[in-house]
Amino acid sequence: MSEAAAPEPVDALRRIAFLLERSRAETRRVEAYRKAAAIILPLGEEEVRRRVTTGTLQELAGIGPSTAAVIEQAVAGRIPDKLAELEADAAGPLVEGGEEMRALLRGDLHTHSDWSDGGSPIEEMVATAMELGHDYLALTDHSRGLRVANGLSADRLRRQLTVVDAINTHLDHNFRLLKAIEVDILDDGELDQERDLLAALDLRVASVHSKLQMEPAAMTRRMIAAVQDPLTSILGHCTGRRLMPRQGDRGARSGGRMRPPSRFDARAVFEACVESGTAVEINSRPERQDPPGELLEVAIELGCLFAISTDAHAPGQLDFLDLGCERAVRYGVSPERVVNTWAVDDLVAWAASKEVPEHLRAS
Repeated sequence: MSEAAAPEPVDALRRIAFLLERSRAETRRVEAYRKAAAIILPLGEEEVRRRVTTGTLQELAGIGPSTAAVIEQAVAGRIPDKLAELEADAAGPLVEGGEEMRALLRGDLHTHSDWSDGGSPIEEMVATAMELGHDYLALTDHSRGLRVANGLSADRLRRQLTVVDAINTHLDHNFRLLKAIEVDILDDGELDQERDLLAALDLRVASVHSKLQMEPAAMTRRMIAAVQDPLTSILGHCTGRRLMPRQGDRGARSGGRMRPPSRFDARAVFEACVESGTAVEINSRPERQDPPGELLEVAIELGCLFAISTDAHAPGQLDFLDLGCERAVRYGVSPERVVNTWAVDDLVAWAASKEVPEHLRAS
């Protein structure tokens, strides 16, 4: 970044928040910058400049010394000190390796907004996905049973779908927000939402969030029932493990403990995925890295489809795809088996039928 490329104040604040999020900074630190951007956006350039000149920025509720300094420096045509610091320290590659796979990915199939336990509005997630070069983004907020994550009731999900439609009408035709959900796998393997509503979605990620230490045989039956369901598109974070404290999400302070993986017959579950056409998620979150390497090798051996997704709860976490791509390449996942390397029409057709389109089948 050069002096000639000094950003507008809103852009500077958003970029700082993005870089903090991708480095898993505390939510309160990130929210200060995103809130400041939302406060000054409707004011207009002249009013912001007037307040900088008169020294009245901090009279606005939600603008503190740190965010005011960013705004003042951007208005003066400078790269804000905080932004320059983060560009130097936190803007580099998250990991080495996986670059070719990352270049092939067209979108992200597991993301959350502030409709459930994400920290940002849908529009902010979409804007960042477009800035990252995605062709599509699946909005997969939690289902009704996961109350701790503000899961969506059937009525709230229906309302969200009208918002998705409205957003898509205003988007460039080169990008699409997919109607989707992260639906809980219940104890008996059923999916936690009305069947007709699930069927109306473009894509469904099914995940276990409760009774993670269920007896292995019962967990195996539970997961097989879920992946065999014709409405399940992707099996999400299959072991539910957490390798390090969860950071950078709304509510992370209360849910940050490490967690062992669930126990189940991985070969049986992945065989069911192959037979039913369900993809296995390679969850890119640093604290998940799910499936573990030994299970990922089994899924590759059996010929599973995969989805490399972020499980992002904030815009900056959309960059976590780099981490999932590195793991996928390291273990030998073939790009043609990764469903989010496919064009959106092929992806949606597969999610509806769970059959790989003819022209995408490996020879």
